Amino acid sequence: MSASLASMIVPDQEMDRLNQVFDAQRFAYQAAPMPSAAERISHLRALKSAIIQHQDALAQAISEDFSNRSHDETRIAEIMTAVQSIGYMIKNIRRWMRPSRRHVNWLFAPATNQVVYQPLGVIGIMVPWNYPLQLAVVPLATALAAGNRAMIKMSEFTPATNRALKALLAEIFPEDQVAIIEGEAELSAAFSAKPWNHLLFTGSTAVGKHVMAAAAKNLTPVTLELGGKSPAMVAPDANLAHAAERICFGKALNAGQTCIAPDYVLIQEGREKEFIARLNQAFSEMYPSLRDNPDYTAVINDRQYQRLVSWLEDADSKGARITPLNPADEHFAGTRKLPLHIVEGATDEMTLLQEEIFGPILPIVTYKTWDDALAYVAQRERPLALYLFSYNRALEQQVLDCTHAGGVAVNDTLMHIAQDDMPFGGIGPSGMGHYHGKEGFITLSKAKPVHRKGRINSGKAIYPPYNSKRHSLIYRLFIR
Repeated sequence: MSASLASMIVPDQEMDRLNQVFDAQRFAYQAAPMPSAAERISHLRALKSAIIQHQDALAQAISEDFSNRSHDETRIAEIMTAVQSIGYMIKNIRRWMRPSRRHVNWLFAPATNQVVYQPLGVIGIMVPWNYPLQLAVVPLATALAAGNRAMIKMSEFTPATNRALKALLAEIFPEDQVAIIEGEAELSAAFSAKPWNHLLFTGSTAVGKHVMAAAAKNLTPVTLELGGKSPAMVAPDANLAHAAERICFGKALNAGQTCIAPDYVLIQEGREKEFIARLNQAFSEMYPSLRDNPDYTAVINDRQYQRLVSWLEDADSKGARITPLNPADEHFAGTRKLPLHIVEGATDEMTLLQEEIFGPILPIVTYKTWDDALAYVAQRERPLALYLFSYNRALEQQVLDCTHAGGVAVNDTLMHIAQDDMPFGGIGPSGMGHYHGKEGFITLSKAKPVHRKGRINSGKAIYPPYNSKRHSLIYRLFIR
């Protein structure tokens, strides 16, 4: 069989499999619509155990997809994050599932009100390439905690990870409960167009618009985890050594290929040189060399690498000053290693300040007054994350009051995403909806209100015929 013929057959086969597994999961859900807490906990424990058992193989597969991805970065940012999240769900499922009692106005007494949390059914999960394990497993675990079944569309750019995760999940779940689907753009479009009970997409804002449009045709509820230009705001009182070290970690992790990576730095005029020097020092301590250093991750593929290089060329042609942080003065030909590049003098005409960077490039934007910094952020699209560096509580409160972002970390970067008891989600162009923790459980459940009456029917007091003295009394009591 020719390669071209095989490439035509495989997508058709996977498209058929998408439809068949979707139908099988819907049928299976209808047969068992309310898994017990014990069943859900058992599923999560099996998932957690399998990830721990196969962590080396998963780290190796991810590194293969990137050409080099630090195994420690994978353990910290993907495996540990997923395992801790699953453990938190296991501890809290019984409490989350418990119906909550609600107040009954005495006009309607005797009665009871409660909200029960019911599984939605079949959940679609669309996973990007940058953290393929975490961004598949955490939504999957959330779906299972809420009692659902799930189908996961993995990125076509992470084939080794897809194979490893698919084999892992097949060991513990039948396909009518959990299944992985693979394919390129055509299959992604078909996946997003299925009538899911909920669709969770993580990826770019541009693709998120297409996903939402496809879901809208079925009125499928969506959670969109997108991105945007997350600022690191360095206040006038900030400790530059602390800020530089923490921003460096947040930007260099996974070579900046993180949806909540600091996208640019806002710093007061006159302090940028000291900040850059401290940033250079921090980067050199974390990564004394780059080319053959397994700790420093490569750019995922040639397409992304060329995109980043072209954006640097665009900035250079428009007058920016670009400094690569290359402690060992190495050459990177034949690799996709890209040093962290500091860009001074960036302007709005440059692509770097128009689009989410998603790579190891860090523009430095200066401000004259703190009000200028606040206005700069407020006038732009709302980002997925905002990082403030300041030990001034009044200034911190001002930023929280005057800016919008999916999440905020004060005097840190990235770490807010790892807080199990906090929701994670964007706002506007950076996304909609939340998952993680209890909010994830609620997102993938139907909070169903239940009102119960007994033999006594107090509601009869408002039945017709109207215009009686009884109604006049009710109006005087309750319309005031």
